[in-house]
Amino acid sequence: MLEIEMAVKEFNNPIIQANRKLVGSVNGGLQNPPYLIFNPHWNGKDAQDVGKKFSYPSLCGVQRPKSEEDIAFMSVLELGHLIKTKQITAKELTRIFLKRLKKYNPVLESVITYTEELAYKQAKEADELLAKGVYLGPLHGIPYGLKDIIAVPHYKTTWGSATFKDQVLNIEAWVYKRLKAAGAVLVAKLVSGSLAYDDIWFGGRTRNPWNIEEFSTGSSAGPAASTSAGMVPFAIGSETAGSITYPAARCGVTALRPTFGTIGRSGVMSISESLDKLGPFCRSAEDCSVVLDALRGKDPDDLSSRDMCLDDPFSVDITKLTVGYVDDAEMEVVHVLQSKGVNMVPFKLNYTVGSVQGILNFTMDVDMLAHFDEWQRTGKDDDYEAQDQWPLELRRARMVPAVDYVQAQRARGKLIREVKESFKVDAFVGNATDWEKVCMGNLVGLPIIVVPTGFKMIANPPSNETRRRTTITTGIYAPPEHDHVALALAMAYQSVTNHHKQRPPIDDLGPNDTIRDPPTAVSPPRQLRG
Repeated sequence: MLEIEMAVKEFNNPIIQANRKLVGSVNGGLQNPPYLIFNPHWNGKDAQDVGKKFSYPSLCGVQRPKSEEDIAFMSVLELGHLIKTKQITAKELTRIFLKRLKKYNPVLESVITYTEELAYKQAKEADELLAKGVYLGPLHGIPYGLKDIIAVPHYKTTWGSATFKDQVLNIEAWVYKRLKAAGAVLVAKLVSGSLAYDDIWFGGRTRNPWNIEEFSTGSSAGPAASTSAGMVPFAIGSETAGSITYPAARCGVTALRPTFGTIGRSGVMSISESLDKLGPFCRSAEDCSVVLDALRGKDPDDLSSRDMCLDDPFSVDITKLTVGYVDDAEMEVVHVLQSKGVNMVPFKLNYTVGSVQGILNFTMDVDMLAHFDEWQRTGKDDDYEAQDQWPLELRRARMVPAVDYVQAQRARGKLIREVKESFKVDAFVGNATDWEKVCMGNLVGLPIIVVPTGFKMIANPPSNETRRRTTITTGIYAPPEHDHVALALAMAYQSVTNHHKQRPPIDDLGPNDTIRDPPTAVSPPRQLRG
């Protein structure tokens, strides 16, 4: 035993201290990524036509509505048509959405920073380009928001945390560069739960527009709530373990968690290099396709990002697809897709790995600790907004032996092989927020699109006439690099339904319904990160 202690002191400790000093003294995982790269690739197909854009449907006859409320709930493609046909200017749109952000943020607590000066500058540039006959595509002049773990020069990037609330990172995140090149207009940095954990941040807790006594859940709380409330036409959020799927489902918006590696992450706070993904929150699957098209492609500063061979979701023949539905699928979706010619079959995804949730926790927590090692070791976690979240988990993560972290990755590999072998359909429909599926999907790198499918009365309504609702959603899962299949199926479903077009009752809760001060509804605590 004495020999081991001496060896640790003479050999291990100097290496540990040297590495901490070399790469562990800066928080956030923005620098020095590991060269152990996760690749979810299944089929060995080489990327082809990666630069080819999707073929968006052409709109005609779309007229500018009279009310700003109606404008605010138009789709990206509809707003793009108004811009292109000069029925509205980018400056006008920017004013409309900044006005809505400022109006509803005091209630929803979904905005961290307004980027008003930048927004009007970008809107002016978009209008000037169009005046010269230069049209950059469907995002030209369209306002949007970014989750505040995504860096934008000259503006605070707070990561939702009191520790970093004054932090300015003068770097351009890859997604911001891509959207700027597409002509989009950044109007706000939206709430991230503190260090990308659930919906609590240094300024409060983000609420659900469909029931503002309720919290939005998930760390992409700001993008979900702001899109749902018509405060932005679309927003970019992130997911490591549920933070796209959960808030999208709670707030009743359409959102895509793409295949791992589809969208570059440089300039974005990292929890886990092998789990983090960025994705769009939108009004519809069509809009998700448009935004994905602008963002996909190799990020030279993100080792995990790749040029993917995605087909055009607008050109997929869904009648040639066989789609499974699992026990918890929303059957309305199954029946609608069946009526559209899709071969729908009962399905179960089989695998023998029983520790899926534990594998995800080991992977995420240890990786997160490496990115915030200095933060924890210097006691800054004592000021964290919720002590039962990251502080507790990272202290536990420090006790995970290195060998058991590696064993978890080997178990993850076994899970991936078994899921690949069992995935005998082109896609499947199932619950988007089932925790086992959330963990499995993130470990394997599966894409999923969250689709609103209806509404039900809230629990314990103050009045039977209340307009507040609990949203009902489902998920459409596809194999890695088959995001186009999930998008095509979601578009087919939304082409004959209107759940995704409904507007939350922020201004009018209904007769005999008022919100108590303070609100009484409290979301139960959940193990939800990233």
